[in-house]
Amino acid sequence: MNEARAERRARGGGGAARRAERTAVSIETARFIERNIPNLDLLNEEALQIIEWNAETVLEEVGVNFADNPAALDLWRQAGADVRGERVRIPRGLARQLCATAPARFTQHARNPERSVEIGGRSLVLAPVYGPPFVRDIEGGRRYATIADFQKFVKLGYMSKWLHHSGGTVCEPTDIAVNKRHLDMLLAHMTLSDKPFMGSVTEPVRAEDSVKMAEILFGADFVHDNCVMTSLVNINSPLTFDATMMGALEVYARAGQACIVSPFIVGGAMAPVTVAGTLTQVLAEVLAGVAYSQLIRAGAPVIMGAFVTSIDMNSGAPTFGTPEAAHITYGAGQLARRLGVPYRSGGAFCGSKLPDAQAGYESANSLNMALLAGVNFMLHACGWLEGGLVASFEKFVLDADQLGTLHHLAQGVAVDDNGQAMDAIREVGPGGHYLGCAHTQANFKSAFWRSDVLDYKPFETWEDEGARDSASLAAARVEKQLRDFQAPYLDPAINEALQGYVAQRKAAEPDAFG
Repeated sequence: MNEARAERRARGGGGAARRAERTAVSIETARFIERNIPNLDLLNEEALQIIEWNAETVLEEVGVNFADNPAALDLWRQAGADVRGERVRIPRGLARQLCATAPARFTQHARNPERSVEIGGRSLVLAPVYGPPFVRDIEGGRRYATIADFQKFVKLGYMSKWLHHSGGTVCEPTDIAVNKRHLDMLLAHMTLSDKPFMGSVTEPVRAEDSVKMAEILFGADFVHDNCVMTSLVNINSPLTFDATMMGALEVYARAGQACIVSPFIVGGAMAPVTVAGTLTQVLAEVLAGVAYSQLIRAGAPVIMGAFVTSIDMNSGAPTFGTPEAAHITYGAGQLARRLGVPYRSGGAFCGSKLPDAQAGYESANSLNMALLAGVNFMLHACGWLEGGLVASFEKFVLDADQLGTLHHLAQGVAVDDNGQAMDAIREVGPGGHYLGCAHTQANFKSAFWRSDVLDYKPFETWEDEGARDSASLAAARVEKQLRDFQAPYLDPAINEALQGYVAQRKAAEPDAFG
């Protein structure tokens, strides 16, 4: 690692580059969460064994489809599966045996080593919203996203203290050709932030571009030996693995880069309406997907995903923050830990059209549920609106602010001498107050979590300042963070090489918007 950094510095032009690196402004980012609180284990041993047995029965009797992917079918056939057409039936125990080589915990390296994250075990890594084609802000309303919007979100993610990860497709920049926008998105993550980021999965060739750009950023040898990207590979539930997503998984697994293997479940539409039935299907799909990643490269890092929501049976719209989704999220966490792989779920989910009370209630339910479920990688931790169709600037900073509460909840309760506070109780005695005592003076700066967005001022002050609601306060926070943004230092030679790669790849083929 030191040799790779020395090589990059040598390419960057000597003393001037080193001075620029030393004087670059560094934005405070909290370390990824390490839980000191227990997980909420909802299912008892009998229930877990029933679900695990049923999931393997699904794989053995029903099977999964690997569509338009003859190479995948050959790999499964060689591994001992029963392959007929595109249907793969996996003998009981085979998928779990293959999954055993996947690591229980791994490091995703950031270009700033201080911002690298550990995924698995007791850790929780928070990443922003992923995938919306629309954006919303208080001035422009709802509109199609552009690359300028995408860059703003990357800047806000970099400026957010409680967000550990830059994410991936924070919004879909529709003003850039479909076959080229991944290059601009990756370039933004690599140059406007020094936090970890995600690669592209929309075509295998775009995954290959992601790996090649990561090799420019980190050095090819470093990428060969280390995980520097995490990417989202969705399963077409129920029980279907399409060639596009599997092609991306194949690229990343061969390169030793991490994939989230995630069923996309809307209960009642893509899975049964019952909690146990949905968990059975989720586990079956994950077992097949994780096992396939290990067929590509044993030991490739992989994360068990569970994106789960229920459906409004009147309108057909997805619903969020519901008790059924919570039950599935808790149960899936237990199954992931028994499988021995990191767990992805949760987020600031809501179905609201605005960053309003509905958004707040549903998002708070979802965020706290994910913390207690033992989630290791939380995508959509901030900015999600309208069932994931919209990335909201105001909700991004409101959610990112609230992620601080997860950090503090996860710390648990300290019972050391300072935590017991016996000296304070003795000093104050009956009838006194603690405002001026030595213990309070020593602890007041760190004793309580404090919001950087919400308003706790007296009514008169609040009214004099314009009686601003949460969305207005958040809009002001967005403006301030964008005004204060300074891009983290990047070796000029690396920056030039990245820009050159993007230009060369864009020039190699015509624009395609379909």
